[in-house]
Amino acid sequence: MNNMVAMILAGGRGSRLHDLTKKIAKPAVHFGGRYRIIDFPLSNCANSNIKSVGVLTQYESVLLNSYVARDHSWGLDTNDGGVYVLTPRERSEVGLEEYRGTADAISQNIDFLDSMNPDYVLILSGDHIYKMNYEKMLQFHLEKQADLTIAVRPVPLREASRFGIMNTDANGMITEFEEKPEHPKSNLASMGVYIFTYKLLRKYLIADMKNPESHHDFGKDIIPAYLNDKRRLAAFQFKGYWMDVGTIDSLWEANMDLIKEDSDLDLSDKNWRIYTEDVNALPQYIGPDAKVSNCYITQGAVIEGSVENSVIGTNCRIGKGAKVIDSVIMPDAIIEDNATVTRCIVADDVVVKAGSSVGSKDSEHIELVACDREA
Repeated sequence: MNNMVAMILAGGRGSRLHDLTKKIAKPAVHFGGRYRIIDFPLSNCANSNIKSVGVLTQYESVLLNSYVARDHSWGLDTNDGGVYVLTPRERSEVGLEEYRGTADAISQNIDFLDSMNPDYVLILSGDHIYKMNYEKMLQFHLEKQADLTIAVRPVPLREASRFGIMNTDANGMITEFEEKPEHPKSNLASMGVYIFTYKLLRKYLIADMKNPESHHDFGKDIIPAYLNDKRRLAAFQFKGYWMDVGTIDSLWEANMDLIKEDSDLDLSDKNWRIYTEDVNALPQYIGPDAKVSNCYITQGAVIEGSVENSVIGTNCRIGKGAKVIDSVIMPDAIIEDNATVTRCIVADDVVVKAGSSVGSKDSEHIELVACDREA
């Protein structure tokens, strides 16, 4: 896999996650009690034997930049590779320029890719929860003699308008691509995982940079240009777990999938580990009067109250008489004595004061608790 470089797009604002992304980038948001979202694509790269990974950051990136720079966390600190933090460039004629779109983020780093001299470039999103073997996808790309391979999965037709939708022929080759169509013709959705043959992609990126009418986006510009030019586009059908955690509800749902009996999201699988930073925390403590039912509890948590169907993060504290139901409690949050939390995500370091109550079992959407809450 040394002939393929991965580029992780991790610069989005994450505005739909509201206060969770006010001070940190969306890929740095915690997941599953101890992980961060960016751990998943980075771990997939490590497990797929990809040695060189560029992480393209932009908004609220200080924490994310320092985090991914610790490439030893994912076993990517090798002599012939590593994790490279790539930020928007400063150009003399315009000053510091933001990434204008997904394709522009790659275009601004063509010199980095040229220095790596890859045969193939793997483009990934930094805000999806999934486990995927990119080696299998590259093998499929080679078998199909494709110029571009897009990972796809079926979604409910009612949700298809949220995604880039593929229409394919009997051989799995893409004949049409619709970016978030109002009336989708199929339910085969792009996962935002692309493998490009680099020499050809480079030509398209340079042309796109010079086009003042372009959105500088893969879905809106580069992929349609490939199709217009009759390039070979293949659809790689992925059958495992995948979740775009771009909203509070979807982030909560993915966390809840960790405690489902029949879930495909198994973080204890030693054959495909999800790596993360090594947090120095004490073992979890379950008090003598605590009640715990169907929960995912990480190290350092102290449980003295009642927790049910919930994910409890590192170093959280659930006080005496407190109740946590159907909720995600992020690291270092405190639920004080006799407080009740129902169908919520409680952000890092937040304190839910003694005797207070947040959330409701009857609410349609999940409540985000992002600041200290009193009764």
